[in-house]
Amino acid sequence: MKHFNETDIQNLDHLYKINLINSCSGYKSANLIGSKSKVGIENVAVFSSVVHIGSSPAMLGFFLRPTTVVRNTYENLKSSGVYTINHIHKGIRQDAHHTSAKYASHISEFNVTGLQSEYKNDFYAPFVNGCPIQLAMQYVEEYNIKANNTTLVVGKIIGLYVNNELIEEDGLINLPKAEVAAINGLDGYVIPKTKVRFGYQRPKQLINEQ
Repeated sequence: MKHFNETDIQNLDHLYKINLINSCSGYKSANLIGSKSKVGIENVAVFSSVVHIGSSPAMLGFFLRPTTVVRNTYENLKSSGVYTINHIHKGIRQDAHHTSAKYASHISEFNVTGLQSEYKNDFYAPFVNGCPIQLAMQYVEEYNIKANNTTLVVGKIIGLYVNNELIEEDGLINLPKAEVAAINGLDGYVIPKTKVRFGYQRPKQLINEQ
């Protein structure tokens, strides 16, 4: 097994290092965050940092790199107070990944990819048409991570849209059935094929596969 100590990591080639460190944590969620500026320009960008914060109230977070340069998603959600989270699926991986390119704020990624926006229930921010799971989010608060000047943005789920056939009897959303993608590192997209459930665990209880 290859070992990297702290000095080794610091001295790695830049691209090698970011690939290594971005993949060592395991698979990450693959989402498109949709937002709209106060002058009406739509924005959509890929994020691999969406995390569960809590279920009651229903809250999710995501991390932003330092805002020392313009971050269109951040500027838009701060001005409007809302944004959407849309699950990337097998059919849109290439277009979704292209949204990571740094376009000027007056250019909508919807206009330079095959992705299409859609609106639901008069929500201000655009959803990504065709995504099997879509979330309407309301900005709640943010936290600066002093160690590297990144930002954790926390939002509340105020609308959840899920394709009917994906919801199991106990409420679980069957992501493999929707061919929802996960991200390996920065640019590796995988489609999980199987799902094994072991159920809620109690002390001294044998594990039964569901």
